[in-house]
Amino acid sequence: MRKIACLLCFFTCFSSISLAQNDTIQGNEAKKLIRSMNLDTTSFLRSAAELACHCIDSVDKAEKNKTKKMETISACIDDEVNSYEIVLKMYRSMTVPGVDNKIIVSDKESEEYKRYYYDLERWLLESCAALKNAIASNDLEREKSYSTKPKAIDAYNDGVVFLRNENYAEALPFFKKAVKLDPEFTFAWDNLGISYRKTGNLEKAEEAYKASLKIDPGGKTPLQNLPVIYLMQKKNEEAIAAYQNLLKYYPDDPEVYYGIAVVYFENLKDMEKALDNICKAYNIYVKQKSPYRSDAEKVINSIYTLLKKDGKEDLFNKILKENNISPF
Repeated sequence: MRKIACLLCFFTCFSSISLAQNDTIQGNEAKKLIRSMNLDTTSFLRSAAELACHCIDSVDKAEKNKTKKMETISACIDDEVNSYEIVLKMYRSMTVPGVDNKIIVSDKESEEYKRYYYDLERWLLESCAALKNAIASNDLEREKSYSTKPKAIDAYNDGVVFLRNENYAEALPFFKKAVKLDPEFTFAWDNLGISYRKTGNLEKAEEAYKASLKIDPGGKTPLQNLPVIYLMQKKNEEAIAAYQNLLKYYPDDPEVYYGIAVVYFENLKDMEKALDNICKAYNIYVKQKSPYRSDAEKVINSIYTLLKKDGKEDLFNKILKENNISPF
């Protein structure tokens, strides 16, 4: 059921009464009635986001190309922004004294529109499993990604079932079998590495990722996960070097800059380098219409708090300006 559409119809009926009979008892009574309901406006956001999430789930299942998938996911959010904006503005016009009854939908390029868009995006990033799955998945196929050996494929597929259900220990023997049957099966090596990491065997995870990279030096999953292993082992310099290696193959991947920023921010306490890298990540997230933009924004705000405490607001503004970002 389209809850937003129902709410929109509901408020439109009351708005027409108050607009047509603004000074009459009926119009005032209509406003009093709505105010007495004391509605939680987050329900408007939740309703719009649930519709967007349903759309995203359909996209995730149907679209395999990652770039096209992200563009279509952004369209799913766009489709609900105006409905959410109109309902919220109508409610405020009914309940907040002095708010104009005239509802103007914001331009898509305006800062106001972006605020509504980002509201939906944040909710989805926290609560929409389909979105989390879509943006976290790495299904970039390369020459050695899959095997041509049926038994290796069967073992791999059995392991994937356990992996998807987060039964990592149960997945391990199947991925081990897959790489034994086909030592050049990189997706099997990658998932073996993930399973080892999730079960706490970091050394074996590192070995699996390196085995995958020996076959295909540009494999994205092992390139992304090796620095994570190093961070878990508190090897900060190795982690940065691993992220920089990822950058050589995927220069437009914001996760590189985000990861380096986190190392400098959380471990090395170098706020200047952390801020410069997180700004780069933020700009790419915005360009790619990625919901991870909000994560980068949180890190930027955290760095600002620390720099402000040290009296370094000028440095913060300087780095933002160098990255063409306006202060939030």
